[in-house]
Amino acid sequence: MMNLTCIAALDGVTPEIVDNGFTKAVIFPVGPAVDLRSWLTQHRDHLRGLLRDHGCLLLRAAADDIESFGAAVKTFGGGMLEYTERSTPRTAVSGNIYTSTDYPADQPILLHNENSYSDRWPERLHFYCDVVPAVGGATPIADSRAVLSLLPADVRKRFAAGVEYTRSYRDGLGLSWQEAFQAEDRGSVEAYCAGHGIEFEWAGDELRTRHRRPATQRDPHSGAEVWFNQAHLFHFSSLEPEVSEVLLELYGEDGLPRNARFGDGQPIPAADLAAVRDAYSRASLTVPWQRGDILTIDNMLMAHGREPYSGPRRILVAMT
Repeated sequence: MMNLTCIAALDGVTPEIVDNGFTKAVIFPVGPAVDLRSWLTQHRDHLRGLLRDHGCLLLRAAADDIESFGAAVKTFGGGMLEYTERSTPRTAVSGNIYTSTDYPADQPILLHNENSYSDRWPERLHFYCDVVPAVGGATPIADSRAVLSLLPADVRKRFAAGVEYTRSYRDGLGLSWQEAFQAEDRGSVEAYCAGHGIEFEWAGDELRTRHRRPATQRDPHSGAEVWFNQAHLFHFSSLEPEVSEVLLELYGEDGLPRNARFGDGQPIPAADLAAVRDAYSRASLTVPWQRGDILTIDNMLMAHGREPYSGPRRILVAMT
């Protein structure tokens, strides 16, 4: 059950904190009457403080179009980042504003922290609701501190060695290496991998990579330890059973488009991944979209996902 708690108004805009006991979102009903850029400029430091504390700000009906969304992002978050070391497909809309992940509408996107499989990641994510989903399509969030606390101690212990991510890039099966690394020549990819601790090998036109990252990180502002990895997303068990069965038969675990193991190379038991998914589910909070909403999350403190949907839906994202 969600609890609603009011906090101090900012220039007549009275926010609420939506709280399910694990995850909180601060909601400001900004509306079209407010000059969004001026309001953000005036209250930027205070709003950033709220974001650092709670991990999530939702500005209701705050933007009229993509241009006003982009201006708001630059005002609040600074320069927008390019989407690099990609693991999922996106389409650039305007500059570094992208579509949210281009996955089939009938499939959920599991909760995760953006680029937590990498050695660098955006500090903040900004989502804009351009077209409200007809049915479903919400963007659930989950506090990464709560997710860690909800995991059994023995699961946390087994993840102490971190996560090993493996990827195999083939034409027509997942992202190509050109799209993932935003490069057209092998030399650029090899230089990127060498600079970011990624082992790589070529087999004809196929690229295989392997790298290890921690399973948890420390939030630089609060010092809190957070669950910060994508083991449950990369692991082949996140696929539909019939799909994973075919891929395993064709390529084996070492040749899957992507997969995850413990940092020491040992397989991750299904029970451990089930515990991770359960922790995300228990911490998850969903606030339905409204036209013009801007959802900003602290990427270390808050995971995000996507519910299945039907009908039109257009959610855009920028990273800062």
